[in-house]
Amino acid sequence: MEETVKEVISVHAIAHSQHPENAEVMSRIHQLQKKLDEQALDVYLCHDPANIFYLSNFANFVHERPFVLLIPRSGRPTFIVPTLELEHVKSRVVIDLDYADYREFPATIGDNWYDRMADHIQEHHRVGVESQCPLSVCRALARTAIQSDIVDELRMTKSDFEIQRIQYCCDLLSLGHNTLMEMASPGQLPLLIHKDVSSQLMQKLLLENPTVNLLNSKFNAVTQVGALSDDPHNFREVFATLEEGGPNVSIVQGLANGYGAELERTFFINSIPEAARKPFDAMLEARELAYDLLRPGQSMADLDRQVNQRLSELGYSDNLLHRTGHSFGVTDHEGPFLADGYEREIKANMIFSIEPGIYVPGLGGFRFSDTVLITDKGYRKMTEAPESLEQLIVTD
Repeated sequence: MEETVKEVISVHAIAHSQHPENAEVMSRIHQLQKKLDEQALDVYLCHDPANIFYLSNFANFVHERPFVLLIPRSGRPTFIVPTLELEHVKSRVVIDLDYADYREFPATIGDNWYDRMADHIQEHHRVGVESQCPLSVCRALARTAIQSDIVDELRMTKSDFEIQRIQYCCDLLSLGHNTLMEMASPGQLPLLIHKDVSSQLMQKLLLENPTVNLLNSKFNAVTQVGALSDDPHNFREVFATLEEGGPNVSIVQGLANGYGAELERTFFINSIPEAARKPFDAMLEARELAYDLLRPGQSMADLDRQVNQRLSELGYSDNLLHRTGHSFGVTDHEGPFLADGYEREIKANMIFSIEPGIYVPGLGGFRFSDTVLITDKGYRKMTEAPESLEQLIVTD
């Protein structure tokens, strides 16, 4: 059941887009330490930049100088960082940490990042490491690594603070999508749409948040043109222009000061080709079914199976390329997933994209995507954009 009134959150840009308070991030640390105790792990090693941001509020690029966050079963975490970045780290982190900095990489024996790690991890320790942890880091643990994705699990259910932050991003994307639709006309270059919309959103973000973390903020406003939209992640014709008809697929997505979302629509210019009506209607029918099933307690895998079955019954079994949805949080694309084979239960305060799609070679792609919050009673759409065919035929 959709909640049409924004009864959970009242969004004010500045209040809801700044960095988290100490208590917010420490609650994540404490939840992690509780899980360490349950799994009989002595320490958890975070290398994934998204997980480090989630546990500290520090965002960084992955490069040859590693950042490694060590969280013991009890007590203060230790952040292993290059000396070059030490003051930068301290300016962003919102919890109390111990620091172990290293001069450079490569370095002489005894002065490398893994030497600092060895100061805090003993050979007998049971160390939880992320599935995506680089092999070089795992090897430096002297055979103590135990795969455990505790942080990824914690990120699946959002706090009130996170929901507010994601709602703020959604509000920006909804604004940007309006601009994209206003710019859509025959002969328009999608590159110029991207330039104008992404600049509009970044400018608004900066004006409302002077201390924004630019390492964790980005916006994209992509328009896939006509038949080229049948390949959803292939932007191979960068100078293709919009033409009469369609289908065209709009993709407005990004990260606003550390939290992401997306908004997508299939739209037409001046008229809809007759061949596009049936797949467009089928996509809407599958989308409606997904929303009918979207509630706490529902199986993520079963939801996707039923949506795929409906699309197959409508004649599109050979035109399905992806799952019904994925989540958002400190990235703009993460788990959990509304996917067949992903046997998990939907819970309140999870966030998903709802985006069943149909892709017909030679004709194009048919997909809507909204960012959606799971509530105690059902769901609430966090993004806003036209939903009917009539609203999505743009006239120039």
